[in-house]
This record gives sequence, structure tokens and C-alpha cells, in this order.
Amino acid sequence: MSRSHRLFQVMQLLRQGAGPHTAARLAQDLGISARSVHRDIATLREMGAIIDGEAGYGFTLIEDNALPPMGFRDTELEALVLGLREVQQIGDPELADAAAEALRKLQARLPNRQAHRLRHAVLSAYRLQRPQPPGIALADLRRATWDEVEVRLDYCDAKGAVTQRQVKPLGLVYFDRSTVLIAWCGLRNDVRVFRVDRIAGFEATDVSFRPHRVPMLRDALAQMRADRAACAAQAGVEPDASEG
Repeated sequence: MSRSHRLFQVMQLLRQGAGPHTAARLAQDLGISARSVHRDIATLREMGAIIDGEAGYGFTLIEDNALPPMGFRDTELEALVLGLREVQQIGDPELADAAAEALRKLQARLPNRQAHRLRHAVLSAYRLQRPQPPGIALADLRRATWDEVEVRLDYCDAKGAVTQRQVKPLGLVYFDRSTVLIAWCGLRNDVRVFRVDRIAGFEATDVSFRPHRVPMLRDALAQMRADRAACAAQAGVEPDASEG
């Protein structure tokens, strides 16, 4: 098998499923060594493919430079407009500005008919009651979450007690009246939910937990759904997520 053909085969395997694809499995499918797979991944990255992951964890194709941008069906476009306008309502200032800019970019790149449909969309979003504004820069917290580094929080609970926590930030969820951080809490040694408007202070550390954020978040959300379903079955109501 030539090197160019093998690179093509690696890309084809990465395109299949959501990943991550381990080097051992890719090597088995291609009949080559895991070391050759790592070299091929490095070459594909140099050629422009955006591939997330690392040795010992697995690889996921994030952006494929070989495939052209796909167009949108009208209903997909309406969903995008509604979603971006919702972000303008509930997001922090940087996120709201990014949503507005994304709408402008979409309009500039769409065919004329769809650009007109976006400009005069029949769907919109408006919140009479927006989430409580946070006292910290959410952009910095999002960046720490993407960077997969632990953060230190000064957290004020519902009774006004302040505790210091070092947590692994896994993701942010926007509820009707509050935005919450889902994180692994070192103090509780378990997943906890923190309302961001109750975070009095925040500092990113240099302690990395890469590349474990995605599977940890997936497990945390699955456990939260199971807990809520169990509570709902017992009480006949859907309980709120528990804090800190």
C-alpha cells in the first residue's frame, strides 16, 4: 500500500463514526503498526486536517479539509437563526456578540434567496427574564474549559456560605433563569453543578486534565439524567439539579 493511499484510508476511517478512534484499532484495520498510524496522523495535521486527540486516548476528525462546505436546507437555516438569536438573549456579552457576528457571516455567504430568508426570518427568540448576570468573565471560564485545565472557585451557596473549590470544568448549561457550570469538584470528589452567578472569584490553574473532559462530561450528563428520572419517578415531579 502506497503512503498516499494509506493516508486516504486513515481519513476514511476517521470519517466513520464520532470517535475517538484509537491508534491500535486504526492499525488493526489498516494492517500497519500503531507507530505508523501516529506518523500518518501527524502528516494529515500538517496537510490541514484538524484532528483532536493524542496517543493513549484516540483521535477524532474535527474538520476535514478535503470536503467542501455543505449547504443548508431552509429548515436547517431557520433552526440556526432561532438558535443564534436565543444565544443573543441568554449569552454573556462576548457570546451574544459572537452570535450576532455569526448571523452576519451567514447572510454574507448564503445564496441570495436564502440570505433574504435569513434577513426576514419568521422565527425569533425573546426572553422576558434573562439569566442572572455572572460576576466573572464567562469567556475566561469557557477558555479554561476548552483548555481542560483545573480552576479555583470562590463559591457562594444558597445560604451565603463561601467555600473554595478546585474543580475540573466540564461544560456550561444555560437554564431558564440561571447558567450553571458542570464540574468535577475536588472538595466533594464528585460531579457538582455550580451557578455561575454565585461564583465570587475564579482563577485558572496550570493543572491539566486533558484529554478527559469529553468522556467525563458525557458520564456526568448521563448520571444527572438518571438521577432526575429516578427522582421524578418517586415524586411525580422533575427536580432541579443540585448545586455544589
